[in-house]
Amino acid sequence: MPTTPAAKAARISSQMGRPHCLVPRIQVKHLGVLGSLLLVLMLPAVVSAGAFRIFDHSASATGQGGAFSAQADDPSAVYFNPAGMTQLSGIQTSAGTLLLGGSTRFTSPSGSTTSGDFGGAVAFPLPSNFYVTANLNSTGVAALKNFSVGIGLLTPFGILYEYPNTSPFTTAVTRQAMPLLDIKPTLAYRLNDQLSVGLGADIYTFASFLGEGQVVTRFHSSGGPGLPPPGTPMEINGSDTAAGFNVSLLYTPLRNGDGRPIVNVALVYRTQATLHLDGKFLANGVPLSDASTTLVLPQVFTGGLAVWPVRDAAHEWKLELNIDYTGWKSVRNLDVHLSTGATIPFPQNWRNAYTLMVGTEYKWINPAALSNWEAAVRAGYWHSQTPIPDQGFLPTIPDADQHAVSGGVGLLCKAPGRFLGLVACGVTEGPLFLPKAIGLDVAYQAIFYEPRTVVGNQNPVAIPGVVNGTYQTTFHVGSINLRVNF
Repeated sequence: MPTTPAAKAARISSQMGRPHCLVPRIQVKHLGVLGSLLLVLMLPAVVSAGAFRIFDHSASATGQGGAFSAQADDPSAVYFNPAGMTQLSGIQTSAGTLLLGGSTRFTSPSGSTTSGDFGGAVAFPLPSNFYVTANLNSTGVAALKNFSVGIGLLTPFGILYEYPNTSPFTTAVTRQAMPLLDIKPTLAYRLNDQLSVGLGADIYTFASFLGEGQVVTRFHSSGGPGLPPPGTPMEINGSDTAAGFNVSLLYTPLRNGDGRPIVNVALVYRTQATLHLDGKFLANGVPLSDASTTLVLPQVFTGGLAVWPVRDAAHEWKLELNIDYTGWKSVRNLDVHLSTGATIPFPQNWRNAYTLMVGTEYKWINPAALSNWEAAVRAGYWHSQTPIPDQGFLPTIPDADQHAVSGGVGLLCKAPGRFLGLVACGVTEGPLFLPKAIGLDVAYQAIFYEPRTVVGNQNPVAIPGVVNGTYQTTFHVGSINLRVNF
């Protein structure tokens, strides 16, 4: 039996009983299918603040609505503001995860309905984060005393969403996954008591141990010209590795008598990164052609202002405002290129978008009931614009203007206290590898998407009009991080 893509396409064509020139048929098929791949690659992520960008990378920040770039005083500074690492002493670590739940309800113009979710009660694999920072002041090398280094592993962009195979728009999409990892080696330098700067790399890649290890989009054939019989399962996949960088600044114009910040100003810039996604197009599990597309991750500007109206030996109260500007105009098109040499134009014309975040934290230091502890309560809110026009909307990215409210608590146990009354929190003096403090942060966030009615959607593979309708989405986020300071 022949095994070339053309021969496979011929067999599918003969099953359909519609003889055509094989090369044009393959081109049409791939053009349409890869339009779907483009959608998959770009499409908004599960828990996000606009499109497919994920904001929840530590429980301390999530509890404050993401307003953390000017505070940046725990290991998640690697993501939120690397310049803030100069505020951290010794070696500090943080590991955490997210529990993501919620759903989208779709109502078509004719009144039919369906619901989509993360494939279960919570998204799996669980989006997680890990950070390590080290202040080099203790090395004894004078030239390094103002340097701090760190590394992070997290998922700043991602997709994971699915709908039942009976939904009205199965010819557009049934499932999408984009488990993109970001590896962040980072360096910070303290210029003086008022100013610190940071510089880091963003290495975006996919890993076989995380979900499907690549971008995947699935849908069912509409049976249109050049496509397999109606209902045939279709899939597009692809992967790549790309790099960008980030630069940051933390300015502290005011400090209290103990030298702790009273006012912090933050600026963070993250560059674009271009993923050239190469993969396969499959029909009913049979590879038919190579497929590729280009996804340009957006540049991001973040500014933050944190003020501590109260900051003394017993209490701290912080208020913070962050404004985030994401350059989604980088998503101008998702043109698909096929191994047959054909290209399908797929304009997107996304818009740049703002996210406004406000947050607060109140902390008790060594309270009478918890000697050698710090206890904090947090609250926050964000509002985010959607950058996605109706033309390129896909149900697995049910993006709309959104509002999020959050709250959380944080506990840090320092030597000679005991964590949860059971484990010694650390030692006051001793080898570098022995813990000096143990902390736990937890947060909850509810994200309310404004109802969105999609009209004029243009999907290259779906039955025309099936994506049009009203989408109502609510997500719930649980966040937890364990911190250990050495």
